[in-house]
Amino acid sequence: MSRLEKLKQMLQETPQDSFLRYALALELVKAGETTSGLEALDSLIADDPDYVAAYFQKAQVLAEDEQTVLAREACQAGIVAAKRVGDAHAAGEMTAFLETLED
Repeated sequence: MSRLEKLKQMLQETPQDSFLRYALALELVKAGETTSGLEALDSLIADDPDYVAAYFQKAQVLAEDEQTVLAREACQAGIVAAKRVGDAHAAGEMTAFLETLED
């Protein structure tokens, strides 16, 4: 059973587990299913807006896909979320990443 299949199986048991949903999104991207991975990240962010890592990962995937404007937006939203939950480290990482994105 592949890692992707295992994650899907585990999510059937605990469908609202944010970590599993995040891991599934990363596996989808890794498998070349970028659109599905981004949709999974969007769904996670909608359901758990404090899951800061999802914003950063979304920004990175979008940047790799040369969707710079959307990557910047994801990063900016992630910085706001990180500050809201008091995660200065994540806010700093996303701020640094944001500075690398060209318009």
